[in-house]
Amino acid sequence: MVERDGRGRLTANNVQPLWYVDADTLGLAYVLVRARPDVTFPGDDGDRHKKSWRMPPCMISDPATHDDEWIPAVTQAGLAIISRDKHIASRTAEKEAVLKAGARMFAIVSPGNLRTWELLSIVVARWGQMERLAEEPGPYIYAVTSTGMHKIDLGSSPPGRRRRTR
Repeated sequence: MVERDGRGRLTANNVQPLWYVDADTLGLAYVLVRARPDVTFPGDDGDRHKKSWRMPPCMISDPATHDDEWIPAVTQAGLAIISRDKHIASRTAEKEAVLKAGARMFAIVSPGNLRTWELLSIVVARWGQMERLAEEPGPYIYAVTSTGMHKIDLGSSPPGRRRRTR
């Protein structure tokens, strides 16, 4: 559980992660775990720079785990997802994995190849919004940029592709 002390600083008791940072943004994950006690990532051993922030190892041990495996696993664990995919709105398979699992995903969609600092700047600027929205049940994907956020339509397929039906 993550709480705030009398001066507004984060403290942790029996830390359990609330946020999963996808393998495509491991640099961001390495920074966030030093700033927040409630973040994990694939391959995370749970050790932290503060003993009180230690947590169990991440349920996803291999950063190469496929979306159809890790998305349901982290969703079942109750984690919201932070990812980097500027083309998420046109990726039918990923959207279907989010829908099927009931996931809550925040995808950084800014163009270009962003460095860790730029990714961190975007996440920090949107963190309060992301925390509030993460309280809502999934499934959803929010596109996150330095200037704002918007919900991606999970029901539409990109032009020229048909959505698979079951």
